[in-house]
Formats: sequence, structure tokens, C-alpha cells
Amino acid sequence: MEFAGGGRLEVRISSSDVGKRVSVRYVTDSGAPGERFTDAVGVLTSWEDGVLLITRRTGEAVRIAESALVAGKPVPAAPARRRGPAATFPELARATARAWQPLESEPLGEWTLRAAGGFTRRANSALPLGDPGLPLDAALDRVREWYAARGLPAYVQAATGAAGTQELLCAELERRNWRREVSAEVRIAALAPIGDTDAGVDAVRLDRSFGADWLRRYQRFGEPGPQVLKVLGSGPSVWFASVPGTGDIPAAIGRCVVDGRWAGFMAVEVDPAQRRRGLATSVMTALARRALDEGASAAWLQVEADNDAAGALYEGMGFAVHHHYHHYRWTGA
Repeated sequence: MEFAGGGRLEVRISSSDVGKRVSVRYVTDSGAPGERFTDAVGVLTSWEDGVLLITRRTGEAVRIAESALVAGKPVPAAPARRRGPAATFPELARATARAWQPLESEPLGEWTLRAAGGFTRRANSALPLGDPGLPLDAALDRVREWYAARGLPAYVQAATGAAGTQELLCAELERRNWRREVSAEVRIAALAPIGDTDAGVDAVRLDRSFGADWLRRYQRFGEPGPQVLKVLGSGPSVWFASVPGTGDIPAAIGRCVVDGRWAGFMAVEVDPAQRRRGLATSVMTALARRALDEGASAAWLQVEADNDAAGALYEGMGFAVHHHYHHYRWTGA
């Protein structure tokens, strides 16, 4: 990594660069012969009391002593991806939210408070896409009060890793005792290649609604209540896929929401005894073809960051990481 012309290392950042994407090199073993260096690239989210905080694309926060810096410079935003559709963070965040709608919501300025009886963090968290219309502390007080009134823990969903994401907000949440509980990747891909796969789609049934059999395969959340049924059925144009299995439980299922140019894939689940038979690919191919028929051209999905098996499957289908999102829970003062 070069930081200055002629091989010279210079620290060309300061506290005035908070909020910018930076690249730094710093000492990890100070003072000893053969000292080691490491690099960090991300958004500079604070510089206080001689310590820098850099938030990486994944949401990981790196704390670096100012005295350990040997080089640093502002760098451009991450380059546009060379494959897949172009997408801004706000556009994609709104599309994913429309595909998984809560039972109730309330605006807080440009934030949205969402609740669905506790079914998934996505449907039970504040979505901060803009200015809440209040100072941050007052806005977070309102978030806590709103969820407490419903007997729910207070969550904020915030994103990192793309132009326009919320690294500064993530750092402020951490500073105020909101703790990150789970992180996920939002991946995008061109839709046509997914629909073009030769994946045995004849066995896949597509329906506008889901039945008890579909839910029995999906039941990772226990006995489904009305909030589960409402969230699963929400979205602009919703399709459910299933592959027959033994008895009355499908071997594989999936859900797709078509919304303009976007097709969002969710709830793709396969009987553990029938994995590695291409059933997940068959489900996604059948859903992609239906979405193409409705005019969609781009695909998105969400996968937890530590789900390596699913990540490998989606990588093979052409899905690339667009950004990461994180759920922060209020843990008390």
C-alpha cells in the first residue's frame, strides 16, 4: 500500500477527516526490533483522546492509538462493483424493507419504527434512513419508549460498507451502550443468469400464498402466530415456492418478492436430509423466472455473515456483497 510518492510514509489525516473513508498503516508491536505493521481501511468514525476509531466494511470497529500511526490518507469511496446491477444503499434498503413489512410502523422524522410482535429483528427495529428530526439522544429515547410500550426490546438496524451507509451512526450507537447482536450481508446479482440455470424447476410449485405444509418446513420460529403470517404475506408481489417431500412437509421452500426492478429472495430452506441435491438452486431458479416475467432484472438476498455454506451457494449464483447491516440492541445505561 503506497501512502505518498517516492515510497515515503506520511500521516495525511486528522480529526477533521471524521466521516471520510481512510486507509492507515500502524504499528502493532511498538518499540521492539522487527516491529510489525498492519493496515486498516474504512470510515474514520471518531478521533478522540489520542485514539482513532475506524469502522470497516463489515462493521468491525478498529481502535488505533494515534501514536501508533505511521501512515494515513483519505481514499475514495469503494469502487463500483464490476458485476451485478448498480444500486444505491437507500434504494436497496427501502426495497428490502418493503419485502418484509411489520404489523405496525410509525415515522420518526425520516426514521421508521417497526413492530411485528417480536417476529424477526428486521420487522421489530428502527430503520434510520435519514434525519429523525430530533437530536440523536432524543431520537434514541423515543425509540426505547416506543418499543418498551409494546413489550419489545429496542433495536436499531444500521448498515456499513457502501456509499451512503451509516458507519457514523453505528459508532454513536456503540458509544451509547447499544450493542451489535447480529450482522448480515445484503447481496445483489443480475436476475437473468439465475433464471437461466438448468436446475430441474419442473418439481417446483409456485403459489401466491402459503399453506400449513409450507409453514412446517419454515417453522424455525416455533408455532407461527398471526404476526408470522402477516409478515410472510407482505410485499408488492409475493410468490412462494415448494418442492414436494416425504409426507406433508416439503423438501424445500422459498419466498420471493417482486418490486419493480428488484426480486428479493427469502426463506429458502431445504430438508437437511436432502441437501446438496440442488434443491435450493431449483427453488431460486423457478422464482427468478417468475420475477423476470413480471419485469424484474435485479436480485437481492440477505444472509447472516457467519453462514459460510449459504454464502458459498449464493456466490456461485453470482451474488456479490453490496453492504452489511447490523442490529443494535439497547443494553441499558
